[in-house]
Order: sequence, then C-alpha cells, then structure tokens
Amino acid sequence: MSGEAVIICDVGPRDGLQNEPLTLSPEVRAELAARLAAAGVTQVEVASFVRPDRVPQMAGAEEVVAALPADAATWSGLVLNERGYERALACGLRAINYTVAASETFCQRNQGSPREQATAAAERLAQRALADGVELTVTVAVAFGCPFEGPVPPARLQELNERLAASRPARLVLADTIGVAVPTQVAAALRAAAGLEVELGCHLHDTRNTGVANALAAIEAGATLLDTSIGGTGGCPFAPRATGNLATEDLVYVLDGIGVETGIELDALFDCSAWLGERLGRELPSAVSRAGRFVPSA
Repeated sequence: MSGEAVIICDVGPRDGLQNEPLTLSPEVRAELAARLAAAGVTQVEVASFVRPDRVPQMAGAEEVVAALPADAATWSGLVLNERGYERALACGLRAINYTVAASETFCQRNQGSPREQATAAAERLAQRALADGVELTVTVAVAFGCPFEGPVPPARLQELNERLAASRPARLVLADTIGVAVPTQVAAALRAAAGLEVELGCHLHDTRNTGVANALAAIEAGATLLDTSIGGTGGCPFAPRATGNLATEDLVYVLDGIGVETGIELDALFDCSAWLGERLGRELPSAVSRAGRFVPSA
C-alpha cells in the first residue's frame, strides 16, 4: 500500500454538522470548508440541499456556497432528489452528490420516496450531469446494514451497484451509514464492483471503532476516494444510533504512517478540529486530535 495515493473528501461541513444540536451559521460553515481546503483537503462536501424543516442545521445552503473561496478546492453538495440537484446547479456547484439507499425503509425515511423511484432518479441525474458538465457522485447509503431492516444482502447491493454504474456517474461510493461493516465486507463489496468501469469510493462511520480498518481494506480493494469528517463529527438524523464519521485526522495519521499520499497537513487538521470544537462547545471525538502526534519522551 505504501506509495499509493488516495483522495479524501471531508464531509464535515455537511454530514459532520447535520446532526449537531447547535446550528452553525452559513458563514461559519463556509469558513470551516475554507479551513479544510487550506489544510490541503482537495474535496469538501459543503452543504445539503434539503428542506430546512427536516434538517435545520443545513439551512442556507446557497449562502454557504456563495461565501466559499473560489477554486480553493472541489466544493460539492448533497442532494436527495431532482429539486435539490436544481438548487445545487443554480448556485454554481460543479460537483454534486446524490444518495440512494440500499434498503427500502431507509430510503423512505431518508428521502421520502420508494427505493425504485430514488434509483430511477439517480439514473436520470447521471445523464443530466453528463450534459450539464457536472461531476455526479452517487452514494449508496446503508450499503452494509440498515438500522430498520438489518444486514443488506451482498447480492442486492451488487445488483444496485450494477444498475447505478450503467448510468455512468462520475463515481460510485458505498456508505457504511451506521458503522456496522467490517473490513472483509468492505473489501468484498468493492471487489465485486471493480469491474463496473466506474471510480469507487467509501463513506465510513466509526460507530463501532472499525473506521480505519475499513478504510485500509477499501484502499486495498481499489477505492480511490474516502469520505471522512473533521474531528469525527457526524451522524444521520434518520438513522438511530448512527454516530460520527471516521475522523479525517485519524485516517490521515495512519495513511501518513504507512506511506499513502493524501496531500493533507496533519497539524493544520488539528487546528481545524480545535477551531470547530470551540464553535460547537465540546471536545470532538477524534482520537488523534486528543492525543496529538507521537513524540518520544526526552
């Protein structure tokens, strides 16, 4: 694995904040994104184009985008339907992330639509994105386990992956939304999808302390992008007991140690994590931010 490179997309301004009890202003969320870019993060998910009455922490998505420094990073936004795509496109985003769930119940609760309807929308949006010059990432939520239906059968996941890949999105990301996957599951799912002629990634949560192990398994199985969140913040409002994402600094610490290139400065991530913790009024979950770099005693 040494000598490889991987892209890390920090989803902190979106997934990291959407389940917080404290709602940060659009200006503060934009500053968080800018600080991540200054640390060397090249892709940042900055907003969610959803109804503010359902996710009030994500209100003002257009204001967030308007306050971002131009060309500092690839800025992306999450959408759950075609209305959200229109909003993201209208405010100038050229990278958009659409989500469809691997289970019927989660799709109904997260997106308010049947899984078949959400999947068909993904196919339409992938074709629209090609015409619009937009980089569309399709994320498969609860790819390994659903909080309402239990484990997702690998055959069902692969069938969904094949259908989505056929519509030619820029990237297909498998999400361990509630943090139940183990490395063998992650590797098997990615290897099964390896022949689909689409770039592959993983969105990982650290709910059961498996995030780093799953990330390493994903890289070995061919993933070129990993979603993380500064400080280990995050969680889904529609998934019970879904705690934080894999912390960006925790993963960068490990990848630095084994020689995988990310281009991200770890000390700058520490500063960013501390800055965000101050605004949220609490210490963030990241283990590496709490412990710091390893420095031998004198």
